[in-house]
Amino acid sequence: MPWSRKKKALVVVLSLIVLIFCVSLVSGIAHRPSGDQIGVVEIEGLISASKETMEDIIRFKEDSSIKGVILRINSPGGGVGPTQEIFREVIKLKDKKKVYVSMGSTCASGGYYIASAGEKLYANPSTITGSIGVIMQLMIVEDVLKKIGLKSNTIKAGEFKDAGSPFREMTPTEKEYLDGIVHSIYEQFIKDVSATRKMDPERVKELAEGRIYTGNKAKDLGLIDNIGDF
Repeated sequence: MPWSRKKKALVVVLSLIVLIFCVSLVSGIAHRPSGDQIGVVEIEGLISASKETMEDIIRFKEDSSIKGVILRINSPGGGVGPTQEIFREVIKLKDKKKVYVSMGSTCASGGYYIASAGEKLYANPSTITGSIGVIMQLMIVEDVLKKIGLKSNTIKAGEFKDAGSPFREMTPTEKEYLDGIVHSIYEQFIKDVSATRKMDPERVKELAEGRIYTGNKAKDLGLIDNIGDF
């Protein structure tokens, strides 16, 4: 191939490369978010950990382009620890940004606990919400073990170290001890919901007791602000 033809071919190739680069750059800019934005934090299913949710909340809190956040919650609740951690982080977020809550099919117990931290709460008419309460369930397999000829030996230091063991009935003292823990957590739940929803604690207790409500009923009772979807 003569040199002039090689030069022309090289120019064509380089021109195509530049063209592809420019098209990619323009496309990237066109699809890049600009201006004020809304962040979405999704809480789905049983709440057993808080790390990823808290990371999302903190990231949105520190991003100046995010002017508001929607908490999309579809959860029946879960562990007390992670639920309270997320709740506290939402409170911090609300000090800096607008925080609205969109409830899915279920937003109950710990799910509602977190939701109550939002500025405005929205649910579908048939959303199952509420269930303000605390539960501790312990299984006893002592009789089953006896039937199959098995025994359990426990060596402990500390009177309550095996309180709630599945291998024996609890003593009255142990029941009182665990009941105190459950009621202490319950009182924290009531206190936080009362503060965030600006409701009298005694009124919240009346609505609590583990009762669930539809979105429509929750609106009538003041547990949410309005009916609306995501």
